[in-house]
Amino acid sequence: MGGMHMARSDGGKCVRSGGEKHAQPRSGRCPCHRWQRYAMSEGNLRQGGEERGAAHLEEGSGLVLLGDSGVGKSCIVLRFVRGQFDPTSKVTVGASFLSQTLALEDSTTVKFEIWDTAGQERYAALAPLYYRGAGAAIVVYDITSPESFNKAQYWVKELQKHGSPDMIMALVGNKADLHDNRCVSSQDAKEYSDSNSMFFIETSAKTADNINQLFEEIAKRLPRPAPS
Repeated sequence: MGGMHMARSDGGKCVRSGGEKHAQPRSGRCPCHRWQRYAMSEGNLRQGGEERGAAHLEEGSGLVLLGDSGVGKSCIVLRFVRGQFDPTSKVTVGASFLSQTLALEDSTTVKFEIWDTAGQERYAALAPLYYRGAGAAIVVYDITSPESFNKAQYWVKELQKHGSPDMIMALVGNKADLHDNRCVSSQDAKEYSDSNSMFFIETSAKTADNINQLFEEIAKRLPRPAPS
């Protein structure tokens, strides 16, 4: 299946097609069951009586967010999926899952399956469960926090070591609305992203600035289905 793997549950363990077992996350929803090609419903694929092509990832079908705790990963996802901003958003435990369908200007429809991972150090060991099967990754830092930018660079290295070689990666400087308190220059971030074959964008989950643009840019970079 082109780099993907099928999985089944076995007594609280996930069993991959190769027989390897690993513990499922606390949520009970193992990403091994999610990394499949984008499955578009009839309603998503048709509009005005015309069938629309669904973009998909050749290696896995998911998108993962990584970054330090408190940088706004969950707020970015919530803003994109539900159009909401919750300043009292609780800290993610383990990982959370959401999905959203996006229609591009060229009539391509993309269904994002999004894993938002916890940023706390004690959950770092769970992260490979999510990014090893993903086809795209968003690495987030807070523009007011140099420490979070350093942690973002750590995650980039981890993705380069253990992720798919064809993974689409975005470096995202969040909390752009706090530009008066900026500690990480956009120039430094852009230079780092360019040197690591990523694309760079600054966002504000609070004001919704560049949130849709972020996901649209990822969608545009996805492999298109071969003509039938």
